[in-house]
Amino acid sequence: MGGQPMFILNEDSQRTEGKDAQTSNIAAGKAISEAVRTTLGPRGMDKMLVSDSGDVVITNDGATILNEMEIEHPAAQMIVEVAQTQEDEVGDGTTTASVLAGELLKQAEDLLDDDVHPTTIVEGYHEAAQLAQASIDAETLDADVDEETLLSVAESSMTGKGTGDVNAAGLAETVVEAVQHVDTDAGVVRDNITVRTQTGASSSATELVEGVIVDEEPGHENMPRSVDDAAIAVLDNDIDLKESSIDAEYNITEVDQLDQAIEAEEKELKGYVDKIEDVGAKVVFATGDIADRAKAFLAKRGILAFESVGDDDAKSIASATGGSRAGSVDDLEADDLGEAEAVRVEKFDDDDVAFIEGGAAADAVTVFARGGTEHVTDELERALNDALDVVTAALDEGGVVPGAGAAEIAIAAHIRDEAASIEGRKQLAVEAFADAVDVLPRTLAANTGMDPIDALVDLRSEFDSEGRAGIISEGQTGIIGDPVEYGVLDPAAVKEEAVESATEAATMIVRIDDVIAAE
Repeated sequence: MGGQPMFILNEDSQRTEGKDAQTSNIAAGKAISEAVRTTLGPRGMDKMLVSDSGDVVITNDGATILNEMEIEHPAAQMIVEVAQTQEDEVGDGTTTASVLAGELLKQAEDLLDDDVHPTTIVEGYHEAAQLAQASIDAETLDADVDEETLLSVAESSMTGKGTGDVNAAGLAETVVEAVQHVDTDAGVVRDNITVRTQTGASSSATELVEGVIVDEEPGHENMPRSVDDAAIAVLDNDIDLKESSIDAEYNITEVDQLDQAIEAEEKELKGYVDKIEDVGAKVVFATGDIADRAKAFLAKRGILAFESVGDDDAKSIASATGGSRAGSVDDLEADDLGEAEAVRVEKFDDDDVAFIEGGAAADAVTVFARGGTEHVTDELERALNDALDVVTAALDEGGVVPGAGAAEIAIAAHIRDEAASIEGRKQLAVEAFADAVDVLPRTLAANTGMDPIDALVDLRSEFDSEGRAGIISEGQTGIIGDPVEYGVLDPAAVKEEAVESATEAATMIVRIDDVIAAE
């Protein structure tokens, strides 16, 4: 029986099925992983990323690299999401997670070539991931997470990253001090730590400020540039003449009428300034505009005022100083005011920066990062944020494990030991997972200047005899040693999240056997 053919898909759609789909997806995932592989470890290299408009980013941060790349392949996007998830959850280990995901895909490709079913690979990977998590728990150090441990965690996180002319150890002290400052009985309040950057000095000038910093300048040149025992008002409005709600025209025929109008306006503006002074405010941050005459009146009263303050900065100032944001001057009450020991304005090159320090503002801290160029400060900011996140994770989420590839050697050994008890082809997938984990110490060895195969053999031998072995960067190469003795430590949460997110992405890609793309 004849008839018209039935089209299920749009005739412009492209469909890739079976082995071709799997090969394409795995190749894309591996390519993304390889893009960040050389950045891993203390001797990892940087990437220069240049946008269409000529903007340049220089970094070895995995999440930043992948976010800046214009990636179109959907499977490759999943690896980008791995890095982003790692960044969001624990703040570091993005390269570790991406490299592990790529190696899991590589191992899965070999299994698929050997006719192991994708479902079997997925089941084996998930079982191996559970074994890996158990191994991480076993490797977590029993000792309390004290200040010395936190310093090691912070330094390990920043070693090999762009920190300008100051070494990671110096910055680690600033990072740990910041985290300890906001450590409460309920845990670390990470949102109370901010990193602010400013060019014009070397990285060694980086300091911790007990309070908040905003890029604002006084509204009038005659306003004071420093105020002690500052009562602070945060206004979500203009300090300006009220606009009429009706469309009206005023016909002025005499000078006296003009003078009266000006006097009325000045009376209104002075009224606002009187109200601000009466409630006791010495410093004003307004998200709206401040009329020029109001600025002059405020300056005469010795009140420091800032206009057009960003919403995020206004929120930070109010929160840090214990104040409330008032909708207008009319709504402002003494109870709305925040407190700080001092508010000062400093000039850096052509930029004014306001420091709100001490008092209630000291509940929040700011790492004021300095650098000679914008590229240096940008990379320093990323390094500091990563370090702050991993120190927070070490305190809040379950301790630390040996770094330098030692945890991965232990994970791979534990998975291989347990693989013998797993029946069927799933055992092949479990063993492949262990082989994939080995890519991390192998990559560390290669980036450190060692032969990766020889280093892996030596690591396994040292682990079998001593129970712990990692790659310690020393001079122009590396040595095999105990990372704990060298103070190379990582938060357990970083390892746990890397295993989980990499496994999820790899298994999701492996299960895809049909790609339908609309044109």
